[in-house]
Amino acid sequence: MGHCLCSGRAIKFGRTSAGNARFRCLVCHKTFGTKKAVVSFTDFLEFAQLITGMVNRKKIISERKVSRPTLAKKFQPFFDHPLPPEAIWEITPPQVAQINDPWVYGVDGKWLKRQGVILIHRDVTHQENLFWSFHKSESAAALEVDLTKLSQLISHSSGNFPVAAVSDWKQAIVTAVATFFGPIPHQRCLSHVLRLAKKLLPKNSPIPATLHLREIALDLNRVRTSEEQTNWQGRLAKWKDLHNDLLKEKTLGQPGHQKKWWYTHGNLRRGYKLLTHDQDSLFVYLTDELIPKSNNSLEGINSQLNQKLGSHRGMPLSSQISFAFWHLTFGGEGNNLPKLRKLWGYWRKKFLQ
Repeated sequence: MGHCLCSGRAIKFGRTSAGNARFRCLVCHKTFGTKKAVVSFTDFLEFAQLITGMVNRKKIISERKVSRPTLAKKFQPFFDHPLPPEAIWEITPPQVAQINDPWVYGVDGKWLKRQGVILIHRDVTHQENLFWSFHKSESAAALEVDLTKLSQLISHSSGNFPVAAVSDWKQAIVTAVATFFGPIPHQRCLSHVLRLAKKLLPKNSPIPATLHLREIALDLNRVRTSEEQTNWQGRLAKWKDLHNDLLKEKTLGQPGHQKKWWYTHGNLRRGYKLLTHDQDSLFVYLTDELIPKSNNSLEGINSQLNQKLGSHRGMPLSSQISFAFWHLTFGGEGNNLPKLRKLWGYWRKKFLQ
């Protein structure tokens, strides 16, 4: 229900010849239509600069001398219709679609609080986003949907599939990569490992064994050769020989307690298992210089999204998703006019006709 110029309430009354909604006022009985927002390449350019952080709303409002609601109406069509990643392969194909150079696949998720996660698939070798989507969780089903589409895009272009992968080593990701890309080398992200190790093994712990294991864990990132790998694994084995009793120590629950017993040093056990579980996956990068030791390429994308979304707090979930999709579409190139003109031409033809 809308409102007439006489301030009376109006109800829907069919459509105009142009296909826009028509309303009839219940007070003065006049009929009137609505107009679609008219957007231009200038609006699209300013929108790209806003998404990539080159300008903010206040600067655009000041330079264009428009109100905030007017600017919001100009940008709303872009929020309503973000470009799908499949379109990017058609408009500005990534390098993996044009050349046959070897490349490494990376995947990570950007969580929007507890509302869901944006999965980002990236060519970490050439620093290009290949695919993105929104799901409720980083589940096996979500990864299967994404990798099915990404595999089809690769097959229909160059057929240049990745020679290796890097991820945080969640089981769903490990299984999906092996299913769609075959038994390629798969590096476990050391940044994720060290971040969790620091949390489980605090530097102000009063337990010497915890501090010793933390020191070993931090040295993981300094391993450069197979010899250094062997030395690091030897230090970890010696630590276990010294503190094995500490790992097995148990605390008995009081009468009436829900648990009868638990491991006294639970975080220490988890820290040790973190460094010993699937240990070979920690050192895949030593076999090939092309394979990175961490997923920092995607960590940077997540950090940028956190910063940009934090600067636009209060957006509903749908707008946050659109904002993130556009950010991944532009890829930090808010002033790349040739690319922006191609994106604008495709978007205008698709959504303004």
